[in-house]
Order: sequence, then C-alpha cells, then structure tokens
Amino acid sequence: MLDILVVGGVGVDTIVRVPEIAIGEGDSQGVEPIYDYVAHTGNGVALGCLHLGLATRFIDYIGEDEQGALIRRHYEQHGLDFRYLISPNGTSRSVNLVDAGGRRYSFYDYRHDGDLRMPAEFFGPHVEDTKHVHVSIPNHTRDVLTAIPEGVTVSTDLHAWDGEAEHQKAFALRADLVTLSNAKLGGDPEKAMRWIIDNGRASVVVATDGERGGYVLERGGPLEHYDAIHPVAELGSKVAAWADWSPVDSNGAGDAFVSGMLWARAKGGDLAAALDAGRLAGAYACRTKGTSTALISEELLTESLAALKQ
Repeated sequence: MLDILVVGGVGVDTIVRVPEIAIGEGDSQGVEPIYDYVAHTGNGVALGCLHLGLATRFIDYIGEDEQGALIRRHYEQHGLDFRYLISPNGTSRSVNLVDAGGRRYSFYDYRHDGDLRMPAEFFGPHVEDTKHVHVSIPNHTRDVLTAIPEGVTVSTDLHAWDGEAEHQKAFALRADLVTLSNAKLGGDPEKAMRWIIDNGRASVVVATDGERGGYVLERGGPLEHYDAIHPVAELGSKVAAWADWSPVDSNGAGDAFVSGMLWARAKGGDLAAALDAGRLAGAYACRTKGTSTALISEELLTESLAALKQ
C-alpha cells in the first residue's frame, strides 16, 4: 500500500530572475538566463515525499506537448510513480518572477477546460490503495474529494486563499490537515482558520507566512504563532549541510513544508514534530534556483530534527 497519493497539480514554471518584482521604464530589461522547471504544487509535494522515503504516487493531467514530455522525463529520472491522463488543452504553465531576495510572483496559466474532471475510473483504484491522499486544488480534482474511502486521511493546501472564495472551501471542508498561505488574509488569519475548523473535519490548520514563520490552529485549542527556522544560526554548527545556507529562491518552499509535515505525521510524530519537519524542509527548498530543485532527504531531515532539539 502507498504511504501517500498526490492528486493534481503539475505543470512547468518559467523562472525569470529580476532585481525586484516591478516593471521599470521602457519596454525591455535584461535578466539572468531564463529556465523551465517541472513544477506546481502537486509536483513539489510528491517529489518532497518521495525523497523523504515515503511510498508515493502522483496522478494528474498533462498535455501531449513539450512540457508534458519534460514532466515525464523528469519523473523517470527521480523514480516517481506518475500516472496521467491527457488534457486536450495542454500542460499547465506559469511564469514566475523571482527577486534578489528569493521572493516570487507567479503568473499562472491553468489552461485546462473549466468542465474538465478527473474520472472516477481513473482515480478510484489509486485512492483505494493508499494510507493518505493529498488533493491539490486545481478544479479538475474536486470529484476526488467525495470518493476517498473512510479511514484514508486527507490533506490539502489552499495556497493564497482570501477566506471567502468558494472554490477552496470544498477542499478545506474535506481535509483532515489544511495548509494555506497568510498572503491574502489581511493580517488576520484566525478568522479563516477557525472557519475551516468549525465547518469542516480538519484537526489542524496551518497558515504559513514565509520568513515570518506562520500560525497553527489545532481543534479545541488557541491560535498559536510559530517562528521560521534560521538554519545557519540554529543548525549551522551542528549539521554541516546548513553551514552555508542562504535563501535563493522560494519557489516550492510551501510544497516542501507540506511534504515535511506529511512525512512526520506518517512517522507518528506529534504536531510540534510535524511543524519542525515542515519548517526545515521548507527552508532547505530555498537554497537553490528553480522550483523544487532542493529536496531534503530523510537522512538529513532526521539529523536536522535531532540537532534542533539540542
């Protein structure tokens, strides 16, 4: 049986590195070399979990195009069990601007038809063969939510939800673990987080806030803030891999955070252990250019967690 099935969320990122995320005067600007990376949220979670030693499968739509071929080659190289259907509109894409501090702004091209749905005859056998399902929020995955067998735990990432948009609510209500970004919550994440707890089945909701850490709400408990890990200061003298760490590119950091949490929970860790694993995996993902190009191993994450407690 699989440890985790990741449903939906693969595409190709075109990364453009710029001095700052702003449009200057004139009609052009020279930039660093522009590269394409296999990316998007399901990709990051699936590869993160795979490299942490979890038995992982990923299912989604791709196109019969160069981007789809790039994705297939990429997963063959990583040894990821990837099953796919063909979308007539092609592979999802995005163009991401990344500034000198590693922060990004994304222009997302979902591309698939609004009526596209992943059929039950495709996803059914996969959701029956796993301990946990992580459902990404592209529109074509929503039918999977109501078909997951009882006893199989579910997680989802709402990304930059504003607390109001209906699309994300269906995913939030069906998941046992919900993560989201604090980016559009107006500095008050508790309202949206409590709505999820009060109306859905989640036992834990986490709102990430980049280098400022984030917020966690456990069912029956108060909202709590957690700090980001600063690897050089906290781990550099204990774990050699962190000694020269610096944030280069935040693409994929949120997905790495999720994979770290899912790994810790699969190992029986409590909420504190899951948050520590997520923070470390997310920080590690920022160390190289591109999307999900730095994937922490189970060995390094285990060593780092031990050092964090010293």
